[in-house]
Amino acid sequence: MIKKIHFYFDFISPYAYFAWRKLPTLAKKYNREIEAHPIVFGKLLDKWGQLGPAEIPPKNSWLNQYCLRYAALNGFEFNPPKTHPFNPLTALRMSLKEVSGDEQLRVIDAIFKGGWSHGADLGDSTSLISLLKKHSINGESLSQKVLESDIKDLLINETNRAIEKGIFGVPTIIVDDNLFWGNDQMDHIELLLNGKDPLDRQNLDNQERPRAIDRKAFKKLDKD
Repeated sequence: MIKKIHFYFDFISPYAYFAWRKLPTLAKKYNREIEAHPIVFGKLLDKWGQLGPAEIPPKNSWLNQYCLRYAALNGFEFNPPKTHPFNPLTALRMSLKEVSGDEQLRVIDAIFKGGWSHGADLGDSTSLISLLKKHSINGESLSQKVLESDIKDLLINETNRAIEKGIFGVPTIIVDDNLFWGNDQMDHIELLLNGKDPLDRQNLDNQERPRAIDRKAFKKLDKD
């Protein structure tokens, strides 16, 4: 049985697109199968009490710089979606295995590239249908399937299972029960796949430290 690389993503994240661009080559090199898991990033943020990068103005400005620089260094066009943040639910539902079937990876690739390299509106069904059609994928059929209530439940369940696994952001890549977060983890993933992971797991177990203070305590300290 071919071993898998589990890829958890939301189209709303440029970092997920960057990781996706490298993942197929890495999977092929190490004879791995990609199992893609569309999940709702906003639900992760709600669960873990975080804000998204676009919700923090200075971080959003930094993100734009990073993305343009990353694309230039890696030789591809960066032209983000027409609006951001956008509602990713239709795109995510279209990319569920139960909806797109054997075309799943092609659907994911088309949506990612259409949005983040060609400026498509990934929150608009008509736009999604159009960009899929360019890749000879029946986007109209997919757009009808995603309206079914059980398909909506599938995305909810996929997101909930991700949360149960301790996934807190996108992209997350899991290889042999090892969790990697972020597009900057590809070199670390390859070391693991190549049997050269330098992680000292015994030392890792010794890294936990007792907490001396919590963030909420600072509010009280400021008043004292």
